[in-house]
Amino acid sequence: MKTLEKISDFVGKYMAIIVLVIAAMALFVPTSLSWVKTSWVNYLLMVVMFGMGLTIKPDDFVIVFKQPKNVIIGCLSQFTIMPLLAFVLGKLFKIDDALLVGLVLVGTCPGGTSSNVMSFLAQGDVALSVGMTSVSTILAPILTPAITYLLLRTTVDIDAFSMFFSIIQVVIVPIGLGFIVNKLFYKFTSNVKKVLPLISVTAIVMIVAAVVSANSAKILTTGLVVFAVVILHNCGGYALGYTIAKMLGLNLSQRKTIAIEVGMQNSGLASSLATTAFPNLAMATVPGAIFSVWHNISGAIIASIFSKMKDDETQSSNRESVS
Repeated sequence: MKTLEKISDFVGKYMAIIVLVIAAMALFVPTSLSWVKTSWVNYLLMVVMFGMGLTIKPDDFVIVFKQPKNVIIGCLSQFTIMPLLAFVLGKLFKIDDALLVGLVLVGTCPGGTSSNVMSFLAQGDVALSVGMTSVSTILAPILTPAITYLLLRTTVDIDAFSMFFSIIQVVIVPIGLGFIVNKLFYKFTSNVKKVLPLISVTAIVMIVAAVVSANSAKILTTGLVVFAVVILHNCGGYALGYTIAKMLGLNLSQRKTIAIEVGMQNSGLASSLATTAFPNLAMATVPGAIFSVWHNISGAIIASIFSKMKDDETQSSNRESVS
């Protein structure tokens, strides 16, 4: 068990690099990872969501009652900034309909599971991060299909009810089961949690491998445009999330958290929905796959930058202690 824990710690620490290496292999040598099938994506995502459920405690929702304003600001930002930014960027860069669908799906999905780790590394408000991720995930079955329909109804045919049931099946049920198992068998799950990063990262890496290897030729033919759009989408989420939080008077740690929560999406879910809800649009899975790789890299970078930022009170107290 100790060996597994060490491996898990290593994998969790170097997740961004591992995802990048596997994505590069899948992109440039797709046959090396073609054994990972896209039909596995839903099941792999369910594993990740079950793991998330194991880590959720009733106390995680206390933040909703202690800081309702901050959670509301965060979730409203999540479900407005990212969908609208995705749609605007897609239109500005004139990407084709399939890629636009994939980009909007990334934007309408809830916060990513790795955002909590990045908030911790950024010295943000971790309780707010966990609360926002939990609440946005619970809201996803309603808001993800509804916003996707509103933005894309004139572009493609959308079965909002199918998306609703897919999110319930792939996200809500596994999280609920994980929560129940953790509640009933806490002593057992407290030990299992130590190797969760290994399990979750393995599943995420396999999702990236499946989607990228299956679409490697199409990704390469799209050139730099789709990469540029995904990067702007992600970085725009960080910038706008931080700016809005600052305008509304939130403190530095809360601003850091909301920026990260807004910018980092559950892109695995986006790829899953693209596969199930838009089976005739193979390229719709591409933005989610690229986002999965990029936001782990950018998340680590933004967390490092944020960790060096101190609020005015801390800076003034440091100056006083020095003088």
